[in-house]
Amino acid sequence: MSVLSSLPAGSFVVDASHSRIGFSARHAMVTKVRGAFNEFTGSATVANGAASINIEISAASVDTRSADRDGHLQSPDFFDVATFPKLTFVSTSIKDSGSEKLSVEGNLTIKDVTKPITIEFEYTGSATDPFGNARFGFEGSSEINRKDFGLTWNAALETGGILVSEKINLEFEISAIASK
Repeated sequence: MSVLSSLPAGSFVVDASHSRIGFSARHAMVTKVRGAFNEFTGSATVANGAASINIEISAASVDTRSADRDGHLQSPDFFDVATFPKLTFVSTSIKDSGSEKLSVEGNLTIKDVTKPITIEFEYTGSATDPFGNARFGFEGSSEINRKDFGLTWNAALETGGILVSEKINLEFEISAIASK
């Protein structure tokens, strides 16, 4: 089934209260640290079997359940939120990539560095909620190298290796609502 052809034409907004944009990174080479961005907006349009997506994330809303770590991530060592308050993603191409899947190519901007990435999404379905909103669900992920975006801080471990992995897994759980 083609996901793009099954979506109604129109405009959509990301329902941030029912969506999640997160990440995971290997810590001390043995465990993963998980986090999320608690403030973001997004929109999409679908027309004639094509689509586009725009997402804007507040860098200061990073949340790893550790105030000290969040403060470090907000500092110039990482996101430098005072200078670069937003992370953005703008799609350049959206294609069906198999049953119930979409391949979304676009430009991710972090700290004023823009690089192309691909996010593989699974279409998780649609429903009309109790308030009459047509909702559409998507889950996806993409792996990036944080150094490509100027996030270069690290610390060597006495046992060898580094404290924070360069590879970061971005995670998206999106509930989109059709605009009325």
